[in-house]
Amino acid sequence: MDSRKALVLFSGGQDSTTCLAWALARYAAVETVGFDYGQRHRVELEARQNVLRELRARFPRWAQRLGEDHTIDFAVLGAISDTALTRESEIKLTAAGLPNTFVPGRNLVFLTMAAALAYRRGLDVVVGGMCETDFSGYPDCRDDTIKALQVAVSLGMGQRYTFETPLMWLDKAQTWQLAADLGGDALVDVVAEHSHTCYLGDRSKRFDWGYGCGACPACELRAAGYERWKAMGRAAG
Repeated sequence: MDSRKALVLFSGGQDSTTCLAWALARYAAVETVGFDYGQRHRVELEARQNVLRELRARFPRWAQRLGEDHTIDFAVLGAISDTALTRESEIKLTAAGLPNTFVPGRNLVFLTMAAALAYRRGLDVVVGGMCETDFSGYPDCRDDTIKALQVAVSLGMGQRYTFETPLMWLDKAQTWQLAADLGGDALVDVVAEHSHTCYLGDRSKRFDWGYGCGACPACELRAAGYERWKAMGRAAG
């Protein structure tokens, strides 16, 4: 067990739920932080609390290390962003070749604000679910970006922070497997039943991999990863 204390960027989605379990299995104390940035659907903010409740109930060994949950109001980010995650608009590629679900600067701001919160709370590690394997091409999810920001934030705050991204080199099938390794079928069930990934906020349809519209890029990535994982022969930990 690592004696350091961690803060997990926790949106209530598949990736951040898996990262939270990863942190709980590793660090002596773990807190969570979510951001209300004017996202067009409130479903993920509700999912956060549902996942936290289920983790506390189903994993007593983790519950004793799972500390305070924080929510930061960042509505200004939604106000200055013109994206499909903060406006009622069709999901499509932009002229820059990125999907219009990209919220410019989101991860940069979130990690910086998380580090500021960690400073006040006496936490050493910030954990995020960024990944550049199965992802939509967002530049602020890349490993180089996260490493550069870790250096800048540590210098700017006068103390060393570690930014951990346990999913950076995992595809979605491997992310499902990591959940199984960490918490067995119980954690896989929490991810499928209670986490939320769908860009459209759809909770009306239940698939084997969870709830969603089944057609947006986030649902397609999640569903394809689940099917690959099943085809590999899902091994519960």
